[in-house]
Amino acid sequence: MAASLSAQGNSLRFGANYVPRKRWWYCWQDWDQQAIREDLSAVGDLGLDHIRIQCLWPIFQPGISNVSDAVLENLHSLLDAADQAGLDVEVTVLNGWMSGLQYMPAWVAPLKQSSQNRPGKGNVFTDREVIDAEKLLFRRLAEAVGQHRRFLGFDIGNELGVLQAISNPVTSEQADAWGTEILSYCEAIAPGKFHVNGADDSHWFADFGFSRQNLATTGQATVVHCYVFFTGALDRYKYSDPGSLHLAEYMVELAYAYQDDLRRRVWVEEVGTSAEWMPENYLPEFMEHTVRNVVSTGKSWGVTWWCSHDIDPAIKGFDSLEYTLGLLDLQNKPKPLGRKLAALAEELCRTPPEIADRTVALVIPDHGLSEKAGPSDWTYGAPYMDLVAQGKRPTMVLESRAKDEEYLKARGIMELIPLAKVKS
Repeated sequence: MAASLSAQGNSLRFGANYVPRKRWWYCWQDWDQQAIREDLSAVGDLGLDHIRIQCLWPIFQPGISNVSDAVLENLHSLLDAADQAGLDVEVTVLNGWMSGLQYMPAWVAPLKQSSQNRPGKGNVFTDREVIDAEKLLFRRLAEAVGQHRRFLGFDIGNELGVLQAISNPVTSEQADAWGTEILSYCEAIAPGKFHVNGADDSHWFADFGFSRQNLATTGQATVVHCYVFFTGALDRYKYSDPGSLHLAEYMVELAYAYQDDLRRRVWVEEVGTSAEWMPENYLPEFMEHTVRNVVSTGKSWGVTWWCSHDIDPAIKGFDSLEYTLGLLDLQNKPKPLGRKLAALAEELCRTPPEIADRTVALVIPDHGLSEKAGPSDWTYGAPYMDLVAQGKRPTMVLESRAKDEEYLKARGIMELIPLAKVKS
């Protein structure tokens, strides 16, 4: 599927993964439009231009053939509030996993436990009955908000690799076929919009689930989620080392290496940090390094920080780190991270950022990582970070393209470094 130039444009985008401060995403069925309006106004006041939102799957689709009309109305109301705040909205649909918890519809489990013993029965990615139900949800969503002026597009699901790892096993061929089918369906029901697959980091650090080739060639952008904790960066590097500060940059360069269309952008759809991972007073500095390093690639559609608001501690059940990740506090006041992102967005949108000269490329195999998600495989990442530590700003090239002179010239690559030649 070709990249959507109208959705990408030439301007770098800055946004936030919206987390409502009142009732979290349980608010879908207990709606407070005024609270949503206040939240999004505060996000807009930071100078951000978009949000990514989460449609908890069992709330939107409580039955295999039933989509909630009331919740669809609430979704439309949220986009109205976003319009008032000047924010575009990416709608993430199949949310069976979010913030460390599973949110699978009840009707999927009975199918999986069926005595019919049909292969793939109840599997989100292979059961035709389930896939048809998924398409029903997408269709109803497109009917509700597909023409809204603030509808950016569909993210087909939040970190679906987690479901592939814990409850819906698939081969890469099956995962790729499903992702291609659903993204094509999104284009059919909401043509020209910014549809993506919001995959987690596991596919970029293992030959697991969705293939990197598929993620880099379907939808309107390639998505990366870049957390120093969940990728294992902090197991190898200090929080202030190049291996941590250049993680998001590395993932952008890695994703770009698998793309066929050099005009296509990489969306840093989730990136964030926590005082549980590094000193609290270092968080803004970590953000600044991370954002500037991403921007230096010249390959990113934008940066969407996780997340907009802290979680109310009265809402129990999340891991402790989830409660304090916000750019804004529970009174809608900017925290130090919020003020830093606002300043970065204002500067980098006003002044064209400097793009690093990436004439040196690390050559990596098209495949060759571990076959299971986690612990993260740093076979490609460690040599990349070694080069960064040596003062280089490398890009990456697949072995299958390393002798394509036209391709290398188009990317401005003048020196190729095999993995085995990198000296720590």
